[in-house]
Amino acid sequence: MKYCSTRGQVRNLSFSDAVMMGLASDGGLLIPEQIPQLSQQQLEAFSHLNYRDLAYEIISLYATDLPAADLRNLVDTSYASFNHVDITPVVKQGNVYILELFHGPTLAFKDVALQFLGNLFEYYLIRDNKKLNIIGATSGDTGSAAIAGVRGKKNINIFILFPFGRVSSVQEMQMTTVTDDNVFNIAIDGTFDDAQAIVKEIFNDQQFKQAYALGSINSINWVRVLAQIVYYFYAYFRVREQTTCEQVQFSVPTGNFGDIFAGYLAGKMGLPTRRFILATNANNILSRFVNSGDYSLADVHHSFSPSMDIQVASNFERYLYYLYDGDTEAVVAAMGRFKKTGKIIFPMALQAKIHQDFLAVSVDDQQTIEQISSFYHHTGYLLDPHTAVGVKAAGLIGDNVPLVCLATAHPAKFPEAIDKALKDKMLPLETIERLRDLPRRCERMVADVKKIKKHIALNSSKS
Repeated sequence: MKYCSTRGQVRNLSFSDAVMMGLASDGGLLIPEQIPQLSQQQLEAFSHLNYRDLAYEIISLYATDLPAADLRNLVDTSYASFNHVDITPVVKQGNVYILELFHGPTLAFKDVALQFLGNLFEYYLIRDNKKLNIIGATSGDTGSAAIAGVRGKKNINIFILFPFGRVSSVQEMQMTTVTDDNVFNIAIDGTFDDAQAIVKEIFNDQQFKQAYALGSINSINWVRVLAQIVYYFYAYFRVREQTTCEQVQFSVPTGNFGDIFAGYLAGKMGLPTRRFILATNANNILSRFVNSGDYSLADVHHSFSPSMDIQVASNFERYLYYLYDGDTEAVVAAMGRFKKTGKIIFPMALQAKIHQDFLAVSVDDQQTIEQISSFYHHTGYLLDPHTAVGVKAAGLIGDNVPLVCLATAHPAKFPEAIDKALKDKMLPLETIERLRDLPRRCERMVADVKKIKKHIALNSSKS
């Protein structure tokens, strides 16, 4: 399997090259040159596998230059840190199936990919005797999961930018209480979009990128998407064991388009699914894109689901590549218009194609809180605010097939929202309570790319 850029100037990369490059050197995002197609016979064989074995089989289709024994060890090591035997269990609650993606070390779906990517980075760096400085931006969960994936690992430093005061108190604790020598937290005065723009600008400085051996752990790194493809298949197989229906529909709360894009690729591989339900909060650039072909910037609203407080979806360009049938010039032109004007307007013909892939709805804070409360009183199950957005969306626009809602985080990570919805119903979680008295380390900085680069340069020698 070879990899290319959505912008057409980077081609014929190996899997290992794609992992280490992160953002393509032409400013695009890396994608596989072909999408493997699973036969009905393969789907049937995969349906009986446990999560680790399924992950091995699917990832091996894309990581063709990674020795089988090494991949097996990487998968087994990565998921040994999860506290549930099924890794991503599926539970029926009321009229929906909940795909629980929060059983990793930081209680969020990002662990599924970042535990694997952290181990993969270390594997390549030790093999090649190289060092890496990881730069990432987070709206909350990516940062803690990325840090957990690489803390204390050999030959790696990690620099995480997050918007000061715009992540939950628990998310901030999970990041800043990690004081390993190779971990650097940076709280910027601004939004997640500001942090993400700084990271992209740094990566587009090819001289700086090469000089300081920069790598990406954000969802612009292809491995983030790849690892998330697995749990869509796993969920489908578990639901099919409980129903005679041959198709399911997934509802995905998303702000950066990475999680739902993984599902989209699973569908292209042969996963029997209906159109994906794209659920956003008040930061609705993606639902506007689906419903009216309007992908245009708006102000970022601080919400009870902060990991989705995003107005520039970093994985959107990958979907554009497929929407434009692989026309990289069209991708470059569209992204150029967006950079210049802050908007892309899609004609009716392309809107029709989009509607074949997605349904979408925006769920505001009041609806989110009401959904947490009503779902708890009907089922006794506690949703985190992001999952509540997805469950609400499924109830509003879901088809008449089994509905799988992605539970992207444990509710204990968002005590403010849970307390708003259900006073005194959130029981303390020991893994979180242990963080409260730990020392913290974090730099607060203005959202200035020059100052961030200077900070990276001063500390990168510590790897």
